[in-house]
Amino acid sequence: MSWRSSCLQRRLQPKKYCWRGLSTTSLQTPNIASVLALPPRDDGGNVTIQVSGTVRTIRKQKQRAFLQLGDGSTVHCLQAVLNPDHAQGLSTGAFVAIQGLWRPAPPGKEQSHELHAQHVTIIGAADSENYPIQKKFQTAEFLRSIPHLRLRLPLHALLARLRSESEFLLAQYFRDRSFLRVQSPVITSSDCEGAGHVFSLDTRAPVPEEHREGSVEESSFFRKPKYLTVSSQLHLEAYMQEHPKVWTFSPTFRAEKSDTPRHVSEFWMLEVEMRTQSLQEVMNLVEDMIKSLIQGLQQCSFMEELVTMRRSRGNLQTEEPLGDDEPLPTRWATLEEGPWPRITYAEALRLLQDSAGSGKSKFFHDPSWESGLQLEHEKYIAATVGAGKPVFVTHYPRIVKPFYMLPSATENNDSTVVPRTAACFDLLLPEVCEVVGGSLREHRLEELEASMPLPGPGPEGKSSSESKEPSYSSAATKGRGNLDWYLDLRRFGSVPHGGFGLGFDRLLCYLTGVRNIKDVVPWPRFHGRCDC
Repeated sequence: MSWRSSCLQRRLQPKKYCWRGLSTTSLQTPNIASVLALPPRDDGGNVTIQVSGTVRTIRKQKQRAFLQLGDGSTVHCLQAVLNPDHAQGLSTGAFVAIQGLWRPAPPGKEQSHELHAQHVTIIGAADSENYPIQKKFQTAEFLRSIPHLRLRLPLHALLARLRSESEFLLAQYFRDRSFLRVQSPVITSSDCEGAGHVFSLDTRAPVPEEHREGSVEESSFFRKPKYLTVSSQLHLEAYMQEHPKVWTFSPTFRAEKSDTPRHVSEFWMLEVEMRTQSLQEVMNLVEDMIKSLIQGLQQCSFMEELVTMRRSRGNLQTEEPLGDDEPLPTRWATLEEGPWPRITYAEALRLLQDSAGSGKSKFFHDPSWESGLQLEHEKYIAATVGAGKPVFVTHYPRIVKPFYMLPSATENNDSTVVPRTAACFDLLLPEVCEVVGGSLREHRLEELEASMPLPGPGPEGKSSSESKEPSYSSAATKGRGNLDWYLDLRRFGSVPHGGFGLGFDRLLCYLTGVRNIKDVVPWPRFHGRCDC
């Protein structure tokens, strides 16, 4: 076993705790997960421990009070028993430190032990009257308006830990396979996807109010329009010219006004570029990567906690956005099974048209070659072809895909493939549908130039090629404007390559059973909402 593999194995092994390790100072206070995982003492005695966390709930009686304490390390709460004096001033949302005796709980209790408080310190008091998360029913929509406080709920604390572990496992996966992790810019000069759903930056310097009348605003900070990135792919291709295999994990922005459970305006994407001439090789990497992620997560406690959240939903204070359709252990196990089905777009189209023609299915959008696959079509394919497994759909029509994709006929010099298609794929998962999109890239200069759309007029009515800023490549690129640099990657030596982009948040939706991506993204931004 390699050193790297042994480190990963040690990280994923369940932590073992002993009683000696819990007699610590306040700076080394054990988390609640470690306390709840303690085995019974051999001598049956009590031990003094100190824990700290947020008060989830508190129930006060005449002679004692019962407090549920959480700290984000587990979805389970630690129950503390307090006398009336210790309970004074405590309310839901307060952050406290409690020291006391860890004793066996009376028979019939959910927890085997409970903490009998001896000292209680209020570290951060909470305004009980105005604290938004009360012990009453609250909708997921309401909680999206307070994302800074929603993070304290057990489900969202679990999602934060799941995101963290997933990022670590994915980084470990690519490091073990000699991929170089790189950083791509957030501010860009082009729309990679060509769909026009970009956020433009208002980079003009503001004019003081007292000087606005009769004045002209200063010129743009960057002198030309710039945008928030919709994909890191083009910049990854620049890295790939020097490094054979690269990847990045970064925020992505789309200015779509789609208010659906699958869309937000800011989300995270994992993107990969590699030197290859085989679309199958790119799809093999995607499948192996996701299966490796599932295997790593299964060695942690996330599955048990997710199942616990589903079972305890009736006792939750909020409308937790968890689905009921399929047991999560079954879902994860299905992802690890055998090769995932792969069909071409033409085959998928025939399945859809046959189903619609026979009356077995009714689609709002008629399946056609030029229209691409709509959400209802993707759901049908995922359900019928995949039968619970992810499905690769390959070789889409070129007219529905971005300009940079390699035509299918040139993949491995295969002249039997219909030239109207691109060497590309989408990975469809049940429920969430498209999660990964990838392709081989057009690496030839003339062919790439021919497929690129000409830019429209600039902000002053001139094409971007009319700029007087010196540019050694502008004359040779026929006015391609902000993509001149991208053509340079072909002009000055190129290599066949391909890659993909993974919608990280959509994948987490499927793995956790959360029905709305707005409840997986910690700080959801979508049309009309950006609260924090």
